[in-house]
Amino acid sequence: MTTQTRGRSKAWLWSGVVVGVVGIGALIAVAAADLGKADQIASVVGVVLAAAGLGLSLWGQFGGGGVATPAPAAPAPAVPAPAAPEVTASGAGAVAAGGNIGSVATGRGTSPAPAPTPTAPASVVPAPAAPGSVTASGDRSVAAGGDIGSVSTGDA
Repeated sequence: MTTQTRGRSKAWLWSGVVVGVVGIGALIAVAAADLGKADQIASVVGVVLAAAGLGLSLWGQFGGGGVATPAPAAPAPAVPAPAAPEVTASGAGAVAAGGNIGSVATGRGTSPAPAPTPTAPASVVPAPAAPGSVTASGDRSVAAGGDIGSVSTGDA
């Protein structure tokens, strides 16, 4: 909202307050002189104000009283995507993954059952999950950039 719009809003607010105070004062003065006449005046004024309120609310909802939309903000500078980790597997039966590994079998004819929780055998050390290189070198070696669920590197 601009300063000019705030100034207009305050002016309308104070105008309404002044009109309301003058109206209440006039009704009190008339009521002191003639209570029946004050009742009739209050009824007519109430109907007029209700109709004006209805008209203003409809105009604000559907008419030209809409709020100006702010200008779109400047787009944020593009953030470069992190570099993909270098993943290397060398050796017979070696496995390397840049992320998590669910189940791996590097032996001949074995298939391990998936582990319920990601636990790595002592012989397998996963690489850190931070971006970087993941390397599995040597026969039946396993490396991952994330969690390893189940690994079997033997023939059993």
